[in-house]
Amino acid sequence: MRIAELTALLHLASPALPIGAFSYSQGLEAAIDAQLVGDADSARRWIEHGLGDVLAAGELPFLAHQIERWRTHDTHDAAMLAEANDEFLASRESAELRRETAQMGWSLRQLCLQLEWGDAARRATLDGLASVAQPTAFALAAFAHDVPADAALAAYAFSWIENQVAAALKTVPLGQLAGQRILVALRPAVEAAVERALATPPEAVNTFAPQLGILSARHESQYSRLFRS
Repeated sequence: MRIAELTALLHLASPALPIGAFSYSQGLEAAIDAQLVGDADSARRWIEHGLGDVLAAGELPFLAHQIERWRTHDTHDAAMLAEANDEFLASRESAELRRETAQMGWSLRQLCLQLEWGDAARRATLDGLASVAQPTAFALAAFAHDVPADAALAAYAFSWIENQVAAALKTVPLGQLAGQRILVALRPAVEAAVERALATPPEAVNTFAPQLGILSARHESQYSRLFRS
């Protein structure tokens, strides 16, 4: 990978990217409230299962296919891209998880448009979407910077893990060293998730995660919350 591509990838995966990822826990806070997570080991297992059983089956392969659709962008693929985006939004397990991906997608779309990432035709397609899922906007940003699909998926997955660990530090709570141990321990899981995602055809993308959906729905009315999901 060229330095320019690597720098762009680090930018997209940075917690400093102003899309609001820090305000979400993606069900982790509800899992803690339900006493499914209560220490470093259970936090690691929760995050690992979220990556391997949820992200690797749904969000990551969807991201890979959206990158390819941006690459082969024309009238036909633009329509397919928009249809896939709408299907992904409809697949979110709860109202708050849908709002999360839509809010982060909107923020990332604004960056793409205002920083002029990608050509005018692709930006017009992105701007024309009524609601944008975060992976759809991330896919355009990755494509616009010539980032290989496997690297883009790895960065997306690591960013997700990093955000989960940051949420666990505040809510379990965990110490900084415990958080770093989780990040190191899950490196092989990121590679496995990316390989699985790249081998998943569009018709096999699966977001089935009933426990996550139940916990997220409960989180909407949870008495005490630090996070928006």
